[in-house]
Amino acid sequence: MGVVHAPYLRVLDAFTADGYPLILAGHTHGGQLCIPFYGALVTNCDLDTDRVKGLSTHTAEGRTSYLHVSAGCGTNRYTPVRFACPPEATLLTLVSRE
Repeated sequence: MGVVHAPYLRVLDAFTADGYPLILAGHTHGGQLCIPFYGALVTNCDLDTDRVKGLSTHTAEGRTSYLHVSAGCGTNRYTPVRFACPPEATLLTLVSRE
């Protein structure tokens, strides 16, 4: 399992290529400023807005990893508010594949 603060694509590519089955990340604040029925406007990194929070996959060099990005509870110093993006604390239960 890989844990990274910010899900920059170069980091996700490295973890996935190295065979990590799950990558946990934050940093995006869930987009922080969202439009209802549209989604996030920004990600605070180079990750696409469709994967700004929640569970998705990431593929690199023929391998695929699960990626979970938590929206977290905070804001950033440039935009000290959240809109249409409720704070969250994520509880994940990991179970063996066997």
